[in-house]
Amino acid sequence: MSRVVTARFLRLGKPLRFLMVGGVNTAFGLGFYPLLLWSVPLFAVHYMIALGIAQAVCLCFAFTTYKLAVFRTRGNVLREFGTFASFYLANYAANWLALPLLVEVGGVPPMIAQTGFTLIVIVGSWFWHNRVTFRDNGAR
Repeated sequence: MSRVVTARFLRLGKPLRFLMVGGVNTAFGLGFYPLLLWSVPLFAVHYMIALGIAQAVCLCFAFTTYKLAVFRTRGNVLREFGTFASFYLANYAANWLALPLLVEVGGVPPMIAQTGFTLIVIVGSWFWHNRVTFRDNGAR
């Protein structure tokens, strides 16, 4: 990235950078798993191993982009990564519980239920990462 583009990006407010980086992370996440399945024939059979690899790689990619491009902290990387990963682990578990309740008990169509849950996670992740994960916000 050129210095001019970087300077302009950093002048954007943190919430806007968060949304932009989130879009990049989403695109990366949506593309990485199929690319893994396509590029490694063994994963066509062992697709769950590919999923585990994809989730680990995408989690690391997301952490790096949020840390460097959005929050720009100089805090303890291991503490921040653990806190970052725990947020998504908790959300995966909550999603597995909420989706069947919304669909089976609440009668909400699956696409609507998942979209609503995702919007809640986006808002929640902003507050979690801004106030917990990257709380020692030593902006550069």
